[in-house]
Amino acid sequence: MSKRKTPKSKLKKSLVHIVRKVFSENPESTLNHKQVCALIDIRESALRKLVYNVLEDLLESGYLKKQGHGVYQLSQSESYYEGTLEITMRGAGYVVLDDSESRDVFIAPQNLNHSLSGDRVKVQIIKRGKSKTEGVILDVVERERTQFVGTINMHENFAFLVPDNSRVGADLFIPKEKLKGAKHGEKALAKITVWPKSKDNPFGEVIEVLGSTGGNDTEMISILVNQGLNYTFPNDVLSEAETVTLELDKKEVARRRDFRSITTFTIDPDDAKDFDDALSFQRLENGNIEVGIHIADVSHYVRPGTAMDAEAYKRSNSVYLVDRVIPMLPEQLSNLVCSLRPHEDKFSFSAVFEMDETGKIYKEWFGKTVIHSNHRFSYEQAQEIIEGKDGDYSAEIHILDKVAKILRKKRLKNGAMNIESEEIRFRLDEDGNPSEIIIKTSKDAHKLIEEFMLLANRRVATFIAQPDKKEAKTPFVYRCHDKPNPEKIALFNLFIQKFGYEIDVQHPNNISKNINSLLGDIRYKNEFSLIQTMAIRSMAKATYETKNIGHYGLAFEHYTHFTSPIRRYADLVVHRVLQEELTSQKHRYGSELDDICKRISRMERKAIEAERESTKFFQTLFVVDKIGQEFEGTISGVAEFGIFVKMNENKCEGMVPMAEIPGDRFYFDAEKFAVVGARTKKEYNFGDPVKVRIYEVSPRKRQIDLEMVL
Repeated sequence: MSKRKTPKSKLKKSLVHIVRKVFSENPESTLNHKQVCALIDIRESALRKLVYNVLEDLLESGYLKKQGHGVYQLSQSESYYEGTLEITMRGAGYVVLDDSESRDVFIAPQNLNHSLSGDRVKVQIIKRGKSKTEGVILDVVERERTQFVGTINMHENFAFLVPDNSRVGADLFIPKEKLKGAKHGEKALAKITVWPKSKDNPFGEVIEVLGSTGGNDTEMISILVNQGLNYTFPNDVLSEAETVTLELDKKEVARRRDFRSITTFTIDPDDAKDFDDALSFQRLENGNIEVGIHIADVSHYVRPGTAMDAEAYKRSNSVYLVDRVIPMLPEQLSNLVCSLRPHEDKFSFSAVFEMDETGKIYKEWFGKTVIHSNHRFSYEQAQEIIEGKDGDYSAEIHILDKVAKILRKKRLKNGAMNIESEEIRFRLDEDGNPSEIIIKTSKDAHKLIEEFMLLANRRVATFIAQPDKKEAKTPFVYRCHDKPNPEKIALFNLFIQKFGYEIDVQHPNNISKNINSLLGDIRYKNEFSLIQTMAIRSMAKATYETKNIGHYGLAFEHYTHFTSPIRRYADLVVHRVLQEELTSQKHRYGSELDDICKRISRMERKAIEAERESTKFFQTLFVVDKIGQEFEGTISGVAEFGIFVKMNENKCEGMVPMAEIPGDRFYFDAEKFAVVGARTKKEYNFGDPVKVRIYEVSPRKRQIDLEMVL
C-alpha cells in the first residue's frame, strides 16, 4: 500500500509533472514564471510561489536551463525518449529504451507518474552519471495491461487488490460496491477503471472472483494475467473461428501443388495436438531424394484485418504452461483446421528440396501445397526406429536421420553452438498435481526434426534476402542473435574457473567453438548441466528484427521463423511476405514491421517468463510434502542475500538465506563471486556439492527455502 503524504507534497508532485509536461511539449520555447502560471492557469499567490519553487528545483536538477534572468528553457540534452518500463521488486523502475545502444534509464518511485510495469512510456532524462542515467516518466504512451490478479485486502468501506506480481507497481483501490462479492483474502481478477492524477493508487473493479488462493487453476490464471497474457478468447474471435470448416475448397486445391500421393508423416511430442510441420520423402529417378518440409498454412485461414489476426498479433505466441496450453489461435484452428493431423487432407506452405544423401541441395521450391499425412510418430516411436526397431517408414526415417546428422555436423563446424536441451517435465496425477519429475533430453529424433526445420527457416530467409540483389530489399522479419557481450563472456570464464576450466575469449568468432569443445569434454561430469546453463545465460537473447545481423548461435548469415505459424505470429507474417514475393503481389508490410518485431519479441519474453513461473509453482507443489527431508545438491547461484541450491534428485532449486548459513557470519564477495565466512574464511562457490534440508515451501511465492546440513 502507498504511504500517506501531506497535501502540500502531493500538490508539489502534481505540479512537477505538469510543469515538466509544459516544457516537454514546447521544447524550443523560453518561458518565465508568469507565462508558466498562465499556461497551467494558476492564479493563487501561494500556488504561484510553489510553481516558482518547482521551476528552481528543475533548474537545479539540470532538467531546465536559464536563458536570461527568470527565463527557463528545456535543456537541449534532455529531449524525451520512448521505451518500456520494468519495475523492480523495490518499487523503482528502469526504462529499456528503443535505442538498444542506449543505457537503461533509472526511474525513482516518485517519478513513475502513474505508469506500471510493461507500459510503453515517454521518459525525460534528468541526470546523467557514470554508472546510472536517471529520468522521469512524462506520459504513458500505451498501457500494457489494465487487468490484474491479486488478493483482496478488505477495509471497512473499501478494499485494495494487491497484485500477485509485486513488480506491477501499485495496488488497486476498489470501492465496496465494485467488489462483486469478493471477500478478504480471496483471489480476484480486477481491472483499472480510472487513475486520478491526484491519487497514488488506480481505482478499479473486480471482474471475476477466483476464490481461495493456492488452487492450480487460480495460480495459472494469476501467472498469465500478471504477465499481460489473455487466457480466454473474445467472443468475436471464437465466432469467427467457428465459421472455418475442415473441408477443403476444391478450387483452392486445384491451384496448389499436390503432395497427397507422396509419403508424408509427422514427428511430435506424444501429447501434441497442434501439428505445425510434416515431412514428405520420395526417391527421384536420378537417384536423389526429394524432401518436403510442409508447414500448416495458417495464412490461408487467418487474414489481415480479421478479429482472429488482431488477437493472434496481440498474443504473438502460444504459451506452454506445465498443465495447459494457452494457444495463440482458437482450438478450432490450432488443433483442428490448421493442424496437420494424420489421414486428413490439409493445406500447407512448403519448402521442397532436391538433395543427395550428403545433404547437398540441387534444387529448392517454395509454395502453397495440399498434403495428406500417412502416419503420426511420437518422438519416442521415431527414436526407437532410429535405434534399430523395425516399423512403418523405417527406411525413410533412417535416410532423413543420416542427412540430418550431416547437416548438424556441418553447422557445428561453421561455429554453431552445440547446446543439448534439458527440460523439466512433470507427470501429473488425476487431480492435476505433480507425482513425478522427468528430465527430457534431446535425442536423434528431436535433432532430425530440428535440422530440417532449421534448413527451411534458413533457406526461406536467404531467398527473401537475396544477398546478390541490388534493388531495395523486401521488408522482412529475421530471427537474429547477436554476438555475445564481452563482459558476460568474461564472467562465464570466471565462473568455469571455479571448476578448473578456462576458454580463450579473445576472439568472438571462436567463442562458440571453444564453448562447444568445453561442453564436449565435460558432457558426462556432474557440473555439465550447470556450466551449459551458464553458457546459455552468457549469450545474447535472440530477437525478431527487420535489420538482419545474422544468427550467432546457429552460425547462419540469414535466418527467420517459418515453421510454426500455429503458435508464433512471426511465422504467420513470414508466410504472408513469402507468398507475396513468390506471386509478385504488392507487399502489404512496410515500416510497421519494426513495431511488429518489437511486440512479438516482447511477448515472447513474457511467454517464457510465464512458462518458467509455472515450472517453479509445480516444483513447489512437488516438494511441499517433503519438508524436513534432506537432499544432496549443487550450488547453482550465489547472491548478496543467499545461496541457490539445485537438488540433485528432483532438480528443484531453492535458496539458503545468507543469515541462515551456520558456522559463521557469511557475506557475498563480489570479486571472488563467492559467499565467504567473515571469521573462518570458508567459501561457498558455484558448483560446490552441499547437503540441504527443506524447511519451508511457499507455492504462492514460488519459493523453496532450504537450510544447510553440515
